[in-house]
Amino acid sequence: MSTTTPAVRVVCVVYHPGEELERFARTLADATTAPYELVVVDNGDDHAVSRDVAARHGARVVESGANLGYGGGANHGAAGATSPWLVVANSDLEWAPGSLDALLVAGEQHPRAGALGPALLNPDGSVYPSARALPSLTQGAGHALLVKVWPGNPWTKAYRAQHERAGEARTAGWLSGACLLLRRTAFEAVGGFDDGYFMFFEDVDLGERLGRAGWDNLYVPQAQVTHVGGTSWRERPARMISAHHASAARYVSRRYPHAYQWPVRTAVSVGLRVRERSELRAAGR
Repeated sequence: MSTTTPAVRVVCVVYHPGEELERFARTLADATTAPYELVVVDNGDDHAVSRDVAARHGARVVESGANLGYGGGANHGAAGATSPWLVVANSDLEWAPGSLDALLVAGEQHPRAGALGPALLNPDGSVYPSARALPSLTQGAGHALLVKVWPGNPWTKAYRAQHERAGEARTAGWLSGACLLLRRTAFEAVGGFDDGYFMFFEDVDLGERLGRAGWDNLYVPQAQVTHVGGTSWRERPARMISAHHASAARYVSRRYPHAYQWPVRTAVSVGLRVRERSELRAAGR
């Protein structure tokens, strides 16, 4: 890590991390030639791994004192930054060489880009659909209900259309929060993440608010990172399922807030509760 004034602050939010945090820090060093600072926000109560990795990689640990969730932890780590760029990323990422540089170059070339996201590769090398349209009510419901049993359904295809288009960097409705390069002025202008989302949908909400404020969400497939996925949740699938559904309900209620939209909110809330119970039963088998 460079000791000069950082061009980017990298915020990595963790909760009882394992060896993936070492890989994150090690591969980050080859992801950019720009001076950067790495801030590890530790939402857990055992900071030994975070402190060890930070000591070996010149990072700084911020011990949050409580589990603030992903968005809340990211806001905590971004506070006080003066660099023009912020990265918010999961610890279970492995950066490809030059990947952060590719994002930074795209950011300089697109001055209205408030958020930029790389191609997220699964461990088998396939590409995860990390750039998507903002879901309409029918599209979101169709995708949520059918994606596992009918992956090629028309609602899922429409939802993922922006990701699946071939070509160069392009705009999307929102980008996966697993790895985001954020223009600090844009991030601060919209108030950062809504930390009312404990986990999940905070990235959808941020993308929507950036778009409403006139900023672009830019997908940059030339930049690639590998997302191992879910390392902090593998032993707690029930909590993950419940957090996902709670965040989905919050997003719908905030997107459809008017009194005349009460039937919509009620119907979606009931549907989410039924789906959550079904998934919890399946996870408990």
